[in-house]
Amino acid sequence: MQLRPTLDFLLYHWLQAEQLSQRPRFADHSRETFDAVLDTCERIAREKYAPFNRQVDTQEPQFDGEKVTLPQATHDAHAAYVSSGMLAAAQDYAIGGMQLPYTVEAAANAFFAMASVSIGSHMLTAGNAALLMAHGTPLQQTVFAHNEFAGRWAGTMCLSEPQAGSSLSDISTRAVPDGEGYVSDPLGPRFRLRGNKMWISSGEHELTENIIHLVLAKIPDVSGKLVAGTRGISLFIVPKKLMDPQGQLTGVRNDVALAGLNHKLGWRGTTNTLLNFGEGKYPVGQGGPYGQGAGAVGYLVGEPGEGLRCMFHMMNEARIGVGTAATMLGMAGYYASLDYAKNRPQGRVMGQGGKDASQPQVRLIEHADIKRMLLAQKSYCEGALALELYCARLVDEQHTGAPAAADEARLLLEVLTPIAKSWPSEWCLEANSLAIQIHGGYGYTRDFPVEQYWRDNRLNMIHEGTHGIQALDLLGRKVLMEGGRGLQLLAGRMQATAQRALQLPTLASHARQLLAAVQQIAAATQAAWATQDPADALPNAVPYMQAFGHTVLAWIWLDVALVEVAVEGAQPAANKAAARAGRAGAAAYFYNYELPKISAWLQVVSNHDRTCADLPEDAF
Repeated sequence: MQLRPTLDFLLYHWLQAEQLSQRPRFADHSRETFDAVLDTCERIAREKYAPFNRQVDTQEPQFDGEKVTLPQATHDAHAAYVSSGMLAAAQDYAIGGMQLPYTVEAAANAFFAMASVSIGSHMLTAGNAALLMAHGTPLQQTVFAHNEFAGRWAGTMCLSEPQAGSSLSDISTRAVPDGEGYVSDPLGPRFRLRGNKMWISSGEHELTENIIHLVLAKIPDVSGKLVAGTRGISLFIVPKKLMDPQGQLTGVRNDVALAGLNHKLGWRGTTNTLLNFGEGKYPVGQGGPYGQGAGAVGYLVGEPGEGLRCMFHMMNEARIGVGTAATMLGMAGYYASLDYAKNRPQGRVMGQGGKDASQPQVRLIEHADIKRMLLAQKSYCEGALALELYCARLVDEQHTGAPAAADEARLLLEVLTPIAKSWPSEWCLEANSLAIQIHGGYGYTRDFPVEQYWRDNRLNMIHEGTHGIQALDLLGRKVLMEGGRGLQLLAGRMQATAQRALQLPTLASHARQLLAAVQQIAAATQAAWATQDPADALPNAVPYMQAFGHTVLAWIWLDVALVEVAVEGAQPAANKAAARAGRAGAAAYFYNYELPKISAWLQVVSNHDRTCADLPEDAF
């Protein structure tokens, strides 16, 4: 794969990942062990994932009314991933983990996302288990999380409902205590759940011996009514198959039934389901060890009413994972269109006998507009990869850094998470569109892979919080939290990068542009909230987020460029010249073609433009 040199540069030269081995948690590791993990994942992705990406797209999961059938390739890929130990890569040795830095884990998982995101990245299982390690009881961690990290069981997150979509305050799944009060089962306070959950990825399959659903549901008040809004939402472990108090599987099927598979535009290799909880298809417990009530058996996680707080632990990690998936799909399309452009003869370059049909055709890559589209893809995708790895590096800083550095990392992650999810899902999708354009009519056919990359990537603007939700989170909460300290911290880092770049003639112009962009973001943020009225600030949250994201990516590219200059001076190897020129070109493209867009986006924010908000329904 062409990915590895880019990963190596970003990991070792830009992020200095090797220095993490000096921290006690990672003391057993070195550049050698990090490289071994990357080598293993690259090999598995090349052998078990990439060759079957088209197969899992055309051979969709089948449901016969009782079980879901997946292609053998999916089973083989899952087994290879589990055997690599990557599900528990960043976890403690004591539970079978490798205590790898999350930065290295994220980089290694990028190979799988690029090879076949449709087969599955196991993101939900790892995130499910990590949530339980943070909020579950010791026995819940041992029984559920440890089995998930080992790959014996899989995990999901069950939030959305058919009638509620992303509006979690409107969910209606009920959880009532099992018996009088509730049964204090060793696995946690036991409840019975009844309701429906929609868009549940990997909600049913035969890849593992059990599936652990983390389900948001409301506990009724004393009158039997559900509390309006999000205050009554709690979180429950609802396993597909039940276990005894010691955590051993009993063979009893919980009342979780697959109502049907959703047939999707992309990600067709991953099951996406409508699940019915407690409808009676698999009735559990009529006086036996699982109580007297009707419904699916669930175990409370944390305290009643704390469901969203617990679930956001998983959702935030999932959002970084979605951003990485979007990035790598964009990267796959970029590499495919680059290869096509280098090998496809078509037309003649204008000004060089362009109208003389007797002259030989040139390759696509010799046309300026093709170079524009390739450079756009490169700037989007390599910039997004750097952003995702930067966020992963912040996770390591938050968990293992000194207290002050850890707190800064926490705040930066709060502000950057909406960007890490939304920006690649928009602009790496645009990269996939450009990859189709470079292929011309062939790109619109299944003879080439770029149409599948676009279809797979289109989901990423929707799941784990739609584009609009991320924008509301950014402008409505993240830039304001703790008195705006996170935004100020991020702006300070951007300004520090720009000040260093001002000292270099080749980067000074970019530095001045970045400083101006940071000032524009600050002014627009202040203007948006000038009236302190969300009705004035939030109607244009998406253009605000677009401008914010472009400014973040401009900063990332400038920071990378500074390291490139330092590396070039220390290691002027001739074989690195092309890579250096490519990164410099991508940075220049972003500053010349992309960063100027933020002025138009921020104008409607600063002016409290009401064009969209005030247009009456009948005008549409």
